[in-house]
Amino acid sequence: MSTGPKSIGNLVKLITNLAMARWLWLSRLVVVLDQATKWLAATMLDPYHPLPLVPLLNLTLMYNEGAAFSFLAGAGGWQRWFFACVAIVMSVVLVIWLLRLGTRECLMAAALSLVVGGAMGNLVDRVLTGRVVDFIDLYMGDQHWPAFNVADSAITLGVVLLLLGNLREGWRGQDDNVT
Repeated sequence: MSTGPKSIGNLVKLITNLAMARWLWLSRLVVVLDQATKWLAATMLDPYHPLPLVPLLNLTLMYNEGAAFSFLAGAGGWQRWFFACVAIVMSVVLVIWLLRLGTRECLMAAALSLVVGGAMGNLVDRVLTGRVVDFIDLYMGDQHWPAFNVADSAITLGVVLLLLGNLREGWRGQDDNVT
């Protein structure tokens, strides 16, 4: 088995479509928007004091040391690095997936880029401060959804797009089986 430059080049071609790396602009945009809005929230809002915007929506500065829905927030500190490692590993996996997509798989590329950008946006907070800044507060009556941020929104939108893309592919596969 040859290990020269030609075989390494073939391996890179096998596992990546570098043209799909262009989608990482969306990840970078998510990180920039996320960090900018978190900075604005942290400098302009008082922690835990809602600023009503419109019915059903407040801006409320909160800090989350855990994961979604404050999972493991009170675990004593080890969760900071655990969630940071999870974000890094998942982002690497998703970028590899992105680089393996075909050039026509734009919906999947956008979805993966959104999730990576969101994960990296929250990772910045976790590494620098040990907690994630949340400030979007949706509510109905006295019931509040857990506060979230732009990174969380990007992750959610990315997952929804992934699901829609997979459903669409499933429907195409069923159509192929019928004919």
